[in-house]
Amino acid sequence: MMTLSDCTRPVELCLSPGILLVAVPKAVTMALASRALRVARQFRSAWSCTSLIPHNFGSKQADVSSYILAACLAAAVGSDVIASDGDGFVCGNKRADLPTFSASDIAKHDRADTGIWVAYKEGVYDVTSFLQQHPGGAEKLMLAAGKQIDPFWALYAQHKAENVQRLLETLRIGNVDAQSFAKQTASNASSDPADPYRAEPSRHPGLVVNSQQPFNAETPQEMIVDSFITPNSIFYKRNHMPVPTITPDEYRLHIEVPTSIGRRTLSLSLADLGKLPQAKVVATLQCAGNRRSDIADVKPVRGLNWRLGAIGNAEWRGVYLRDVLKAAGVQDAQGAKHVHFEGLDADPTGTVYGSSIPIETALSASGDVLLATHMNGEPLLPDHGYPVRALVPGTVAARSVKWLGKVVVDEFESNSHWQQRDYRGFSPNVDWHNVDFSTSPSIQELPVTSAITSPRAGTVFDPSEGSISLQGYAWSGGGRAVVRVDVSIDGGKTWHTADLNDKAAAHADSQPYGRVWSWMPWEIEIDLPEDTPSELQLVCKATDRSYNTQPQEASSVWNLRGVLSTAWHRITIQAK
Repeated sequence: MMTLSDCTRPVELCLSPGILLVAVPKAVTMALASRALRVARQFRSAWSCTSLIPHNFGSKQADVSSYILAACLAAAVGSDVIASDGDGFVCGNKRADLPTFSASDIAKHDRADTGIWVAYKEGVYDVTSFLQQHPGGAEKLMLAAGKQIDPFWALYAQHKAENVQRLLETLRIGNVDAQSFAKQTASNASSDPADPYRAEPSRHPGLVVNSQQPFNAETPQEMIVDSFITPNSIFYKRNHMPVPTITPDEYRLHIEVPTSIGRRTLSLSLADLGKLPQAKVVATLQCAGNRRSDIADVKPVRGLNWRLGAIGNAEWRGVYLRDVLKAAGVQDAQGAKHVHFEGLDADPTGTVYGSSIPIETALSASGDVLLATHMNGEPLLPDHGYPVRALVPGTVAARSVKWLGKVVVDEFESNSHWQQRDYRGFSPNVDWHNVDFSTSPSIQELPVTSAITSPRAGTVFDPSEGSISLQGYAWSGGGRAVVRVDVSIDGGKTWHTADLNDKAAAHADSQPYGRVWSWMPWEIEIDLPEDTPSELQLVCKATDRSYNTQPQEASSVWNLRGVLSTAWHRITIQAK
């Protein structure tokens, strides 16, 4: 039993797996309880509760339990619940009684020793005291340290609740100098008309940036498996060249196909694509270089140092490529073997990004290849290929070409650099002095992989807690569902079977065999041995529906480009 005495109305909690047992005095009014209902509903998932059981409150259990949970959250930060009374309160409004801080002032407070400050709307807040009580964990709050918190709050609906915003307001220390943030943004933008990167879009500040030009960034590790569907703003970005500026009314997609008398081209506007039957596909995209850092630890490789976050899952909407090819007169392969995709992104020489897939993949009714216009119910963001991109489920993301300008049906594979001299795998004995790219096929379907997203490598754990919780993801290409994830805390000597995410598992079960394109988040809590060592090596490995499993060592899959890094994922954590 734990008492949160900081709350002005005493609240007692008894925590057990999946249950929050609560008791408070009868003096709590039902009116006050109902005012806290909205915030408590939002926060139930954060407390990992499947049941809320209030005591001695008659028949209004839902309202009272909701108040209790809101009170608990308030007590966690040393504040009482402030109930709404229709006073028109808005968190983050400018306050004349407080000092003003610039963007640079706030940026200096991004560590425990300086204090953790964040900005929200027109307000500045010192959240240092709240760090360890943050329901999503201190790591998530630290992503916004020294920054504007608005883009992070936008990802989680519970932050819209008034009681949550009132709690934030109790940590208020000042006002934001809005002009300093505007100047900061302007200083990051190029005014040189010859700069190909001058019109780059704005990006979420939580992204882990691997390169600025071209822009490449991954999802923060703490947020990778927050949900089955990855929010658009933190979905990883992989660009090879500047993001093109495309006017939707002027956009045309050119479909070039062979005929008995030569070749012909069909041009389609966005309106034309919108008239074709629309389809939705839930699919994971993964960069070929995801987890490249693991391979680079064996021996240096060439390529961006992707960690765990060059992967994401989304619901894509658009038209099936097979329907578009049919409209262009392609009924079957007709001797063609490949379908090329050419983007509208180009380097200074005019070379565009290009790639290709086998025509069987393009035409297959079970391949689900889309010309996508929407992602998670919204038009594609510029970084994700607005207005149209290819979406090739189960295949390396390099083939899902963005800013799609042309589709070509051809006898030969694309001659693009990214098809012929990149995104190919080689033996560990092949290096840049003896590589021959023609000897290895281009990557298409990806092999099974998995990763531990929590805890982070180097985390310090407390053996007295008796157990350790792990989370992560698993995925396999080719539409092969993940059927099992094995986890070890002793480097692979003994194993435990992880619990697969309910929503992801239900989605996989609802899909036809060979058409499970989405990932499988997983979690597990493992009891620590009585003689817990001072260091634990955590390991995970996944198995897919074809009983493919991951190779044991990164050294066995090392290759000069650092792609296909699918060995067991290993991290080490230390005891207090």
